[in-house]
Amino acid sequence: MTEQPFAGVYPAMCTPFHDDGSIDYESLRADAQRLEAAGVDGLVPMGSTGESATVSHDEHIEVIEAVIDAVDIPVIAGTGSNNTAEALSLSQRAADSGADALLLISPYYNKPEQQGFIEHYEAIADAVDLPQIVYNVPSRTGQNIEAETVAELAQHENIQGYKAAEGDMNQVSHIIEATQDEEFAVLSGNDGETLPILSMGATGCISVTANVEPERMGELVWAALDEDYEQAREVHHELGPLFRALFWETNPIPVKAAMEIRGYGPGHVRSPLTDLTEENYERLADLLAQYEEN
Repeated sequence: MTEQPFAGVYPAMCTPFHDDGSIDYESLRADAQRLEAAGVDGLVPMGSTGESATVSHDEHIEVIEAVIDAVDIPVIAGTGSNNTAEALSLSQRAADSGADALLLISPYYNKPEQQGFIEHYEAIADAVDLPQIVYNVPSRTGQNIEAETVAELAQHENIQGYKAAEGDMNQVSHIIEATQDEEFAVLSGNDGETLPILSMGATGCISVTANVEPERMGELVWAALDEDYEQAREVHHELGPLFRALFWETNPIPVKAAMEIRGYGPGHVRSPLTDLTEENYERLADLLAQYEEN
């Protein structure tokens, strides 16, 4: 297996908002620095967890720039869109801003055929000279990127990673098998699946839970990468209740509430998302208190 370009824990960052819905850049920068101090391997602003679908293009780039300016670790900028021209524009602007790599969600709503995925990703990879990660999350986009398509994309020198959030272990295994001779990393996109995916040859995760428990996620991932599976399993099961809790309601509603409970930033989300229900907020606060005790 060749050396992989991405390894470790990359929090899928939240975008903090003031009460009036404007972006809280002070909290954003402070959060980026908190995560850096916790030892994460890089940061991912403006992904699904960052509510990228609710920000303007200018806000999108301003968030990326704020994170880049705040830290000295790699920043993987979310720059995907449901149309190629828009994704290309955001990718070029993020590259000009100093992003280290790009995370590109597959075009949502359109439901392209597999050839459409190939043409979409190759157009961006041809135009923007940065490492790029293909992000597959059919539950949000409506269409799966098949393993054969990922294997073909992995042959492009700038397409260097795949974020696996399809929930299909057989497909993830197929992708790892098909790309093991390429400089290509597979990263878990579902925290509860991170350990089994790492055991198959993945190299890390783009994680929601790492916003709240970055040290524990780092312990899980690096124990597995060091083949200390006993320790990795212990942390995996320890974090299991939190993995599930952060998806009691649509992501990022629960994780933003968790951030607020921990004092890491405001919990507001932009419409059409709604705040965590009072019952789940109380349940989440009780669960987080247990992690602070241990």
